[in-house]
Amino acid sequence: MSSAPTPPDDWRTSEVLSAPMEIAWQFDYAIDLDTLKNLYSKAKQRQWNADEALDWDTPIDPSKPIMADDQNQLLRLPLFGKLSKSQQEMLTAHSTCHLLSQFLHGEQGALMTAAAVTHAVPDYEAKLYSASQTMDEARHVEVYERYIHKLAVTYPISPWLKELIDATLQANSFVKTMIGMNMVVEGLALAAFHNMRRSTTCPLLKQLTDLVLQDESRHVAFGHVYLDRVIGEMHPDDREDVAQFAFEALRAMSESMGGYDGKGPRKPDPGFLQMLDTCGIEIADLLASLREAGMEGVEARLPPGHIHSFKDLMMPGLVRVGAVTERTRPLYEAAGIPVFSDTSVLESMEDRETGDLSEAS
Repeated sequence: MSSAPTPPDDWRTSEVLSAPMEIAWQFDYAIDLDTLKNLYSKAKQRQWNADEALDWDTPIDPSKPIMADDQNQLLRLPLFGKLSKSQQEMLTAHSTCHLLSQFLHGEQGALMTAAAVTHAVPDYEAKLYSASQTMDEARHVEVYERYIHKLAVTYPISPWLKELIDATLQANSFVKTMIGMNMVVEGLALAAFHNMRRSTTCPLLKQLTDLVLQDESRHVAFGHVYLDRVIGEMHPDDREDVAQFAFEALRAMSESMGGYDGKGPRKPDPGFLQMLDTCGIEIADLLASLREAGMEGVEARLPPGHIHSFKDLMMPGLVRVGAVTERTRPLYEAAGIPVFSDTSVLESMEDRETGDLSEAS
């Protein structure tokens, strides 16, 4: 078997980015947006301790499926049936580890961006809420690291995800940082966590994900509630600058993930290729199986009840807050990204003044 490209041996080492950090003092302590006041109140009330809320003694057998077989798209390919039993077990385990590793790395990115927004956002109530979100994200990093530690395999962050988070951290305004994190990355995470909760067969992972989702529903609501007002008050030139940032973020994500629907070619992901190599699978065989699946009509669509991050969350959210303008609409069309505007799924999942994600769906 040919050796697949692997991440550098030192991928776990720290990295320092230079960012044009905004820091805003605010001496007017009046709260004039009740929705954010309510979200902050809920954030305080619903803090949870990972040591007490989760049973970490729950046994996990990495050789047994953590996700239902019919929910893992890799396991639906014709190639899977041609693998040996040991290869099937390895692919089942390692593909889940790769996915959970992205959850872990993404939550660290959310931790850093939430802290950055706390520094930069000018409104008092927004500072309070983003500070509570920072604590939430720290807890999410903790629980995913503890869970993955039980599986004993951690994969490096996917290049496209790191590029997106780096661009978000290095943006020159808190509005762009919130677009990149609270709407794009958190929208992606909200869909992934929702789908994982429906797919997992592990009681600990299901409970863990349910707790994370309760937090994430508030985070997404914060981005939408606050950005709707801020973008609406922007000078048209500044609004276009934000809209361009949003377009470039979604275009980069779409190009890396094989289009908004995931049906096109993807950019190489060293961690994913390493996972295939570990399982004894040639990338050429995987690509051939993808083509075979397409010829047999096995579409790369989501299982029933799952949520599409682009269609259901990210794009409708950007449209709703005014981050998609008449100038940028043709750019999305040229990039092959439909401008979805139906917010029904998004509204059912975000926690505003009443309800919880745990009560929805």
